[in-house]
Amino acid sequence: MKKENVTYVTYFVLQGLSDVPQVQYFIFVTFSLIYLLTLLGNSALITTIRMDRSLSNAPMFLFLSHLSFLDMCYTTVTLPKMLLSLLLGNRTISYIDCFLQLFFFISFGQSESFLLAVMAYDRYMAICHPLHYIDIVTKRLCSYLTMLSWFFGFVNSALHTGLAARLTFCSSNQIDHFFCDITPLLKISCVDTLLNEIVIFVAGVFVVLAPFLSILISYVYIIGAILRIPSATGRHKTFSTCSSHLTVVCMFYCTVLLMYMRPASYSQNYDKIFALLYTFITPLLNPFIYGLKSREVKQVIKKVFKKKYYN
Repeated sequence: MKKENVTYVTYFVLQGLSDVPQVQYFIFVTFSLIYLLTLLGNSALITTIRMDRSLSNAPMFLFLSHLSFLDMCYTTVTLPKMLLSLLLGNRTISYIDCFLQLFFFISFGQSESFLLAVMAYDRYMAICHPLHYIDIVTKRLCSYLTMLSWFFGFVNSALHTGLAARLTFCSSNQIDHFFCDITPLLKISCVDTLLNEIVIFVAGVFVVLAPFLSILISYVYIIGAILRIPSATGRHKTFSTCSSHLTVVCMFYCTVLLMYMRPASYSQNYDKIFALLYTFITPLLNPFIYGLKSREVKQVIKKVFKKKYYN
């Protein structure tokens, strides 16, 4: 192809989830409700933690408030654009907006991956080394670990986004997805993407598999410590302090691993389904999982309702 005949892409078209008007209406109503509940649920959990001094000073709930904030950011990066496209019927997204969406989506997602590993470390120290927990897991250490989670997420995102921005898009601007994700962008590039794929694989080992394996190792020690507790009541009470985190970890990592480490023969429709799970459903369920399973959170909520009722 002669250079003068090449037309370079200046915007992209997100193909979305469906072209059927009735289905689009259902998607718009459903995901508008999901977005509203996600914002309400996570903001309510953050407010509950901030209202109670004992919760706000506890490392586990400090990490949990950051997790809830990440979930709100994570969903806000993708869902409003999708809803606006469904409402206006305009699926185009500018080149700059697409890469900004990609950057923040990866940033928040990878920060959450590291933060879940940090939360597993917190549970490990609390259950396996309770006598040294207060001395080791200080507020300063929690702040450092939280900042490092955010930092590594943004650095990893800058690497992927920078490499993707160097690609040339000239054969097609149709992204077979409902947001700008790295894999669909690589598929429509008209230049070699081998370097991007290698970096994705290598980075995936460090930012997805490494935190996931560290969580698994932590829970091996945690479960071993729980099993050594003589009373059944003590075992149940101790396990309940980490069951919420374990549930969230399973939801997050299972969907992410299915999305990015599935066989190449799987269709793009499976990618969209997995993306829906970890982009929208997991952030929606997280505050309800922690709210329902955390005894401390339920006590604070009851206290607030009692004050309002008696006043």
